[in-house]
Amino acid sequence: MMDLVFRDAEVVDGTGEPSYRADVAVAAGRIAAIVKEGAAAGCQRPTARRIVDAEGLALSPGFIDMHAHSDLALLRDPDHSAKAAQGVTLEVLGQDGLSYAPADDRTLDAVRKAITGWNGDGADVDFDWRTVGEYLDRLDRGIAVNAAYLVPQGTVRMYAMGWEDRPATEAELDRMRRLVAEGLEQGAVGMSSGLTYTPGMYAPDAELTELCRVVARHGGYYCPHHRSYGAGALEAYEEMVRLTRDAGCALHLAHATMNFGVNEGRAPELLALLDEALAAGSDITLDTYPYTPGCTTLAAVLPSWAHEGGPEALLARLRDGETAERIRQHLEETGSDGCHGVPVEWHTIEISGVTAPELASWVGRRLPDWPAARRLLIEDRLGPTILQHVGHEANVRAIMRHRVHTGGSDGILQGAKPHPRAYGTFPEYLGRYVREESVLTLEDCVAHLTSRPAARLRLPDRGLVKEGYVADLVLFDPATVAAGSTFASPRTLPTGIPHVLVDGHFVIEDGRRTNALAGRAIRRTPTS
Repeated sequence: MMDLVFRDAEVVDGTGEPSYRADVAVAAGRIAAIVKEGAAAGCQRPTARRIVDAEGLALSPGFIDMHAHSDLALLRDPDHSAKAAQGVTLEVLGQDGLSYAPADDRTLDAVRKAITGWNGDGADVDFDWRTVGEYLDRLDRGIAVNAAYLVPQGTVRMYAMGWEDRPATEAELDRMRRLVAEGLEQGAVGMSSGLTYTPGMYAPDAELTELCRVVARHGGYYCPHHRSYGAGALEAYEEMVRLTRDAGCALHLAHATMNFGVNEGRAPELLALLDEALAAGSDITLDTYPYTPGCTTLAAVLPSWAHEGGPEALLARLRDGETAERIRQHLEETGSDGCHGVPVEWHTIEISGVTAPELASWVGRRLPDWPAARRLLIEDRLGPTILQHVGHEANVRAIMRHRVHTGGSDGILQGAKPHPRAYGTFPEYLGRYVREESVLTLEDCVAHLTSRPAARLRLPDRGLVKEGYVADLVLFDPATVAAGSTFASPRTLPTGIPHVLVDGHFVIEDGRRTNALAGRAIRRTPTS
C-alpha cells in the first residue's frame, strides 16, 4: 500500500506538455505510481493510507527558487512559511557573491556586518561552520525546504585578500581558486558574484574568468549579479556572456532585469543578445521575479571606492564631511557604480527596513535627499534595506516569456516592510501572469519554475512529476492561486495552495504549516 495518493489531480508535470488527469501515488518519499484517467482495463487505481481528493486542483513539481536570500532564515526560523507556503521546495542560497562560507573568523565578522540588511546580523544564529561543507552539514540537521548553495565570489575574495580594490597577486588568485574548488568539492552547485557589491566588484574580468574555469571543471555554473542593470546594462550582460564563453562555463544570469529610465522598452535587445549567444553554443539560463521594483541595501548604492576597507571604513568616510560630499557628487551627479551608473533619484528609494528600533518611523518612507540618507546610514550602521522603484513592466513580461527563463524571488526576508516578492513570487506568476493576464500558459509557467531550474542544477530526480522522482510536490487551485503579499502588506501568505510536500512529507497541509523539517542540503551532482 502506498503512503499517499492524490486522487483525480490535473497533473502539470513540469515538461511544458499539456496537463492530464491522473492519480499520483507517493511511497517512501518518491512518486511511486501515476495512473492516468482512462488507463487500460485491468490497471487498478492505487490505494494508500491517505487519499487526498484533488478534483479541480493542479499537481505540479515543487517550485525551485533560483535566487534566494534565506541563508540564515532557514536556520533561525523553522517555520519558513514565507517560502513553503508558496510551494517552494528548493532554494538556491549563496547569492550575489556574499554569504557565510567559506570564511575564517575575520571574514565572517565582515560579511555579517556587510549584509545585515539582507539577513540580520546573525546574533540569533550559532555560526558553528567555516567551510561550505560544514554549512551544508548544518542545513542537513533539518530545515523547512531543501537548499542548494553557490560559492560566493565576494566572500572568497575577502577571505583571500581582504577588502582591497586592486588586482589579486598570483598567490592570492591561487588561494581563491583553491577556495572555490573546495566549496564545489564539498557540494556547492556553482559560484555567484555581486559585481555592484564590494569587494566582489573589485575583481577584473581576468580574475573572474580564472575562477569560472574552476567552476567549469567541477560541472557547476556561474551566477553573476553583473556590473550594471542601468547605464551600460547590455554591455554588462555581454561581458558575462563573453567571460563565461572564454572560461567554458555555464552561465545563469541573476534577476535578469533592465531597469532605470535608460532601459525602458529595451528587453528585446537583451533577448536578442542572449539568443545569438545560445545559437553559438553558449549554455545560458536566467531568472527573474514578477515585479518592477528592486530591493537591496541602502549602502549598496554608494560608490565602490567608499567601501574599500570594509564596513567600518565606509562608516568613517560617511562621518567625514569632505568625503561625504564626494560620495554625494558620485551619487547625484556622476552616477555611482553602486547605483548602476545612473544618478540617483531619491524619490525612487523607499526604506523597507532598519535594524535600530528607534529608526522604525523611516520604514515605508521615500528618502528626500542625501543628508537624510547619510544620517540614516550612520545611525543604523549601514543596516537599512530599500525598495528601488526603477523597473518597467514591459521588460518584465518580455523576459519572463523567454525559453531559458526560470523563477527567482531574490527574496530578502529582513526588515519591517520587505519586498512582497519574498512571500509572493511563485503564486504571482501563477495567479497574475497565467490566469489573469495569459502572459504564460499554465504548463509553460510550471516548466519555468520546476524542470528548467532542476536541469540547470543538474538534479537527476527532481523537477518533474514522474515515477521514481522525489516527491517534491505542490497541489494548488489554478482558479484561485494568488499572492497575498502586497507592498502595503508584504508578509501576507498566498491563497490557493492547500498542500506542499518536500521529499514526500507535508510541509503545508490543508493550507497550514506543519512541524515537518523535511528539507536538506542538495549537493552538486558529481560530473561523470
